[in-house]
Amino acid sequence: MTLKITEQPVSSLAQYGQIPIAFEVREILDVVATRHEPGGLRLVPRALAEPYMKDYDAELANRPTQWAARFDLSHWGFLIAMLDGEHVGGAAIAWDCPQVDLLESRSHLAILWDLRVAPAARRQGVGTALFNEAERWAAARGARMLKVETQNVNVAACSFYAAHGCTLGAIDRFAYADLPDEAQLLWYKNIE
Repeated sequence: MTLKITEQPVSSLAQYGQIPIAFEVREILDVVATRHEPGGLRLVPRALAEPYMKDYDAELANRPTQWAARFDLSHWGFLIAMLDGEHVGGAAIAWDCPQVDLLESRSHLAILWDLRVAPAARRQGVGTALFNEAERWAAARGARMLKVETQNVNVAACSFYAAHGCTLGAIDRFAYADLPDEAQLLWYKNIE
């Protein structure tokens, strides 16, 4: 099996969005206050009695086909992973994009906006290949740090980012007014 990562134009976002991003939530990371941890908070895994499906694309505004309506995509990169000719993953990276508040108006910061791998291709190195290529894409534009946003309900993503050298830099328990049980987790990685 041959994995190939290529950069695609904005016009490919409809095809990009067909790669599923949904996952089953079986456990969450509870945000617990503590005096003994840096920042006064720590994440404690907790199994759920009733697992559920989380799909970031369920909300229309979050779908890749809607990004152009929300942002100027001229400083975005769109990567597609193909395994034996089949689209199995994608990554979107933004850099130097004032409409993206998470970039904090910092030119040396890029954000991995989206990373998705088709369920049948998960745990086969596709995510790692996309993450590595996203780092290269950002570094080629002068970014020295990559930022990633995820949530405490995406334990697999948190483990993935930690295993790929990211450091948890911020926890915001109140970031999502419509999702009061979800906490925003911001990961950072120095890149060169």
